[in-house]
Amino acid sequence: MNQVAFSPKSLIQFNTTPRLTSPEAKRLTTESSALDVLTDFQTLKPHSVTADTPVDEAHLKMRHSGVRLLFVTDKQSHCLGILTSRELIGTRRINLAMQQRNLDRNEITAEMIMTPWNKLSAMTFAQLSALTIEDLVLIMEDATEQHLLITQYDAQHELTIHGLVSATDIQNAVGKEVNNVVPMARSFADICQVITGHDL
Repeated sequence: MNQVAFSPKSLIQFNTTPRLTSPEAKRLTTESSALDVLTDFQTLKPHSVTADTPVDEAHLKMRHSGVRLLFVTDKQSHCLGILTSRELIGTRRINLAMQQRNLDRNEITAEMIMTPWNKLSAMTFAQLSALTIEDLVLIMEDATEQHLLITQYDAQHELTIHGLVSATDIQNAVGKEVNNVVPMARSFADICQVITGHDL
């Protein structure tokens, strides 16, 4: 068995404090492809909770994961709806669910306060591929939520959620074009106001 000769002299010690290298953020404009702001679930696993997850447990998962949206699923991984930080941090939906069902807070589940799948905005991956960021925002100008789901049929011809687009991600990606005017986007309508120059 051949052994490679090893010498401690092959290694170095730092003489100065080194700087950590990180990839440069991709600079986008409103004319960039809308695909550039897609969170693609083929490369990044989506965060989810089951329908019967208590709301405080869902909130804890959201905080630990560093995300603002959780998918609510059944045991077959079908998307029943979504939970955003607005529902979990705010009290309106939780209090309403407690009153309507005569339950304590610890009995309220994700399914009781989620936005159900049939009330979500969506676009196909093929549609998104043909758009610029500006096109995307203009199409979404009537959306009052922060997120747009992107759909695609899989090899078995079953409809799947391929990814999502976030108003906040668009704002962060486009940078100063948006950030100087809207400190924090609350919806696609906020972004559209910046790009078109008028209120919706």
